[in-house]
This record gives sequence, C-alpha cells and structure tokens, in this order.
Amino acid sequence: MATSLARLSRRSVTSAVSSNLIRRYFAAEAVAVATTETPKPKSQVTPSPDRVKWDYRGQRQIIPLGQWLPKVAVDAYVAPNVVLAGQVTVWDGSSVWNGAVLRGDLNKITVGFCSNVQERCVVHAAWSSPTGLPAQTWIDRYVTVGAYSLLRSCTIEPECIIGQHSILMEGSLVETRSILEAGSVVPPGRRIPSGELWGGNPARFIRTLTNEETLEIPKLAVAINHLSGDYFSEFLPYSTVYLEVEKFKKSLGIAV
Repeated sequence: MATSLARLSRRSVTSAVSSNLIRRYFAAEAVAVATTETPKPKSQVTPSPDRVKWDYRGQRQIIPLGQWLPKVAVDAYVAPNVVLAGQVTVWDGSSVWNGAVLRGDLNKITVGFCSNVQERCVVHAAWSSPTGLPAQTWIDRYVTVGAYSLLRSCTIEPECIIGQHSILMEGSLVETRSILEAGSVVPPGRRIPSGELWGGNPARFIRTLTNEETLEIPKLAVAINHLSGDYFSEFLPYSTVYLEVEKFKKSLGIAV
C-alpha cells in the first residue's frame, strides 16, 4: 500500500513539473514573436477637400419644444448660427442675423414683416407681465432691432428703431414711429409714445422726431431686407451645397 501511494505521488509531481515547463516554453515563444514582429502602420484618414473647416452642423438652428415648432417664412433670412426655440414665428421678408437667440420656451415671440433682429440679440418672453399686458414678445413690421439688444416680453409697434445694446424689460411698449437710442434701458411697464426719441438708463424723453426722420425708419428696414437677400442666396438650405456649385464653376472655367 505504501509503495502504491509513493508511485502516485511521484506521478503527480512529475506531471505538475512538466506542465509548468510547457507553460514557460510557450510564454517565452510568445514574447519572442512579439519583439521580432514589426508594428503595422496605422491607417490614416485623409479629409475630403470639400469638407468645410468651420460649419454649424453641431448646433441646432430650429429647436422644437413639445408641441411648439418655430415657424420661418420661405423668404425670411435666418443666419446659420441663430437659435430659434419653441413658439417663435419669423414672418415674410424679415431677417435674424448671426448669433441671435430667440427663446420661445415660456411664451410667444413674433418677428413681423420686413423686420430685422441683428447680431447677438437675445429675445425672450416671460410667463406673465406685471403690467397686465400680453407677456409675449411682439416685434411688428418694419422694425429694426440693433445688435446686442435684449428684449423680454415687450411690444414694439410698426416702424420703430431700437438702438444697439438696448434693453426692453417686461411689459414695456414702444409705439409706432419711435426711435430708442443705443444703450437705452426701458424699465418694466414703461411706454414710449409715438413719434418721439428716447434714450438713457432709464430711458427718458429727448425730443420729438421730425417728419423726415419718421419717413426714414421703414426705409432702413427695407434696406436691411435687401441686404439679407444677398446672404440668403449664399446660404442655401444645405450649407455645403455652395461648395459643389463653386467646384462646378471652376470646372467650366468661371471665376468664383
């Protein structure tokens, strides 16, 4: 019995030693193969020559919120990096320029016929107005809103000019054929009467506009509308199509 146990123990010891030797052998072989093999070159992706270096495909221009979808007229110009969210309506002949943000998440925002909202403007609307007036932001026809202005739950009647860097707070009203100087701040509920020039912080009456000045207000809106037509023809519905047009012109020998 003792001899049989000794034989079994010898066999188990020899099998364990042989398995360890086999593992060490294959491990050494794998290391040798890995060191002798040359690394394969990584495949490089060459960018297409037609690719736009700076585009705005990562930013959504139209942002629907629930059942509310921004509405843009066919002949209205909206720059590629503008953000329209929620209850926003941009009427015919109007234009919204680069970097502007129109947030209709709480109430309605309307940009009327042949009006323009220039660069970096922020237009918002509150749930309700402290004056009892409609809390929506209403920009009527032939209105020019200067760059970097802030409009919140205000009403701008037809043929007005809002100077650059102006702020119109909740419930403020700018009546027709009025001009607001650059950098003006209109407090909540303030009314700017028709045919007057206001300015300052807070906005105060400066003088009455002349008949010639009131006639120039819609002309400015029309001029900006004509200027937006040049941009509208350049920015096609799909922003990379113009590259194909330029390539086709070059193939025909037409100067781009």
